[in-house]
Amino acid sequence: MTPSMLNLPGLKEQTASNNRYERRLAKLVASKQETGRIESVVNDAIENIKKNKKSFVIYGEPQSGKTEMMIALTAKLLDENFKIIVVLLNDSVQLLGQNLDRFQRSGLSPSPKKFNEILSPEIKIGEHQWVIFCKKNSKDLQKLINKLNKKREIVIIDDEADYATPNSKINKREKSKINKLTEDIIGKDGIYIGVTATPARLDLNKTHQNQNEHWVDFPAHQNYTGQDVFFPIDLSNLPYTLTFLPDHGDNPKYIRETLFSFMVNASYLNSSINEEEKNYSLLIHTSGKKADHVVDYKLIVKVFEALKDENNTNHQKYYLRIWEIAKARYPGHENQIIKYIIVNCDRNNLVVMNSDKEVNAADNRTATDPTAPFTVIIGGNIVSRGVTFNNLLSMFFTRDVQHKLQQDTYIQRARMFGSRNSYLKYFELTIPKSLYLDWQKCFIFHRLSLESRKQSETSPVWLDGDRITAVASNSIDKTNVAVDRGEMSFAIFDLDEVAITGIIKGTESPIQKIKKLSHFLGQEVFPDYLINFIESFLPTGNSSVAVHLPKSIAGYKDKLGELDKATITRSRGFIGNRELEKDKYPDAVHHINVLYNESNKARIFYKYEGNVRFLKTSPK
Repeated sequence: MTPSMLNLPGLKEQTASNNRYERRLAKLVASKQETGRIESVVNDAIENIKKNKKSFVIYGEPQSGKTEMMIALTAKLLDENFKIIVVLLNDSVQLLGQNLDRFQRSGLSPSPKKFNEILSPEIKIGEHQWVIFCKKNSKDLQKLINKLNKKREIVIIDDEADYATPNSKINKREKSKINKLTEDIIGKDGIYIGVTATPARLDLNKTHQNQNEHWVDFPAHQNYTGQDVFFPIDLSNLPYTLTFLPDHGDNPKYIRETLFSFMVNASYLNSSINEEEKNYSLLIHTSGKKADHVVDYKLIVKVFEALKDENNTNHQKYYLRIWEIAKARYPGHENQIIKYIIVNCDRNNLVVMNSDKEVNAADNRTATDPTAPFTVIIGGNIVSRGVTFNNLLSMFFTRDVQHKLQQDTYIQRARMFGSRNSYLKYFELTIPKSLYLDWQKCFIFHRLSLESRKQSETSPVWLDGDRITAVASNSIDKTNVAVDRGEMSFAIFDLDEVAITGIIKGTESPIQKIKKLSHFLGQEVFPDYLINFIESFLPTGNSSVAVHLPKSIAGYKDKLGELDKATITRSRGFIGNRELEKDKYPDAVHHINVLYNESNKARIFYKYEGNVRFLKTSPK
């Protein structure tokens, strides 16, 4: 072809169609992945932007596939002709590498770049499109700001948005470093999209002026195993193995027993279940201190050395103990399991994440995607948030809690969540019982808060109590958050007063009555999580709960324009002394009220009187 025959403008016009988003969806369909939930979130996000809602949150459960959603959202934003999309991640090289790798392998055009790849003066930002990855590190963010040189209409997709980005100095009338730098990138006409599994801090902090009424929910995929599986209300029929440790003491035998149990399960899967051998991992999460990681590492090394060396004094003793576990768990397969371990015990990989380099000789990527049948990961804060562990088969968790559990932190530490269905019944969580129950309560509080937003279409009510805090106190905007109203409501329903009154006037205990109400009305109206919460706080037994007869709001006066009788909502709440009936229920701390309007529509209202706080952002 001669130069005179080249029609470059014409060829460019033929390739100008923006279909990156459709191509990405087609690729997911071809790999048999669900796309409906991704399409719904992307559509809602783009709709927010078109309606000039430029700061909002996308909420999704821990390890529910948010990275894949962010890739699709980025593709759509590029198709919508946004020029610069900045993906922010925690200040972790491991997390940056894991997410950047997935974005780059997705086939996005332009190919995503680390921020330091574009810093060279030879690289011109110009009017080209860019997808730029940057850690939430003040030095990195400042360099990126300098390079972008006040470019406008930048879109920030902030992964793990509740970490580092919120203004921790909000009550000092100052701005924390990361909050100020991310605000500088957004500028006056940029867009902020926070992505997180724990949005409480973003709400109570009003981070970058996000509005909770415009939040977007990202549902989990069908094979997701999350809080309903690992922290259910009823522990009597768990689909996985839950092993409780003593609440005190750190005897090395507990980690050793967990390692033996993990090896038995991995060996059984590979010798009797899997058609092809798979590599599995055990996550040991005992401390945030590097020195403790070294101790755990040395303990695991000694066990593997004993299993390999028949002259080791513990060699036969350790194999005997493994054989006993195998015989009890998989009778008839114990010898086969032992043979697999004898042959493969030296196919192990120990990875210390968040620790000294000389100990952590292995690449951290072999932890997130194990390369040996017996992979053991030891770590602290770096493994607590954002990092996905494929084929995680066992978790040993004894993280010391000297003060209250912080909900967002501990929800993020649930690294066992994710796609575990194919081997769930072989999964084992080893943890002190008191820590597990507190962790369970974190999720109950968290779910109640999210349900309060979904059902009432109002700001969430965030709960915290004696052992659990909602978020770090320095992130709560005290001028914008109402505390201790202590009232929640759920979905509206058609009142059957006769049936409900019959249940309430029955002879059963108050707990049985509310369980009957929940069964009769359904989960959206009266969720099990609320019942479980009530059952966990009964200081005076049955008298701790008051279930009040249905009451009409027809006579309620609206003096301040805050009452909507049609939807049975009032900004300052409904439940006062009259509704509590303290003369009738003097010891009650849990109050269940059924309020209805003239159209016979009703809501369940719950009020708690005690040392659990209810936090809610004030209306504008």
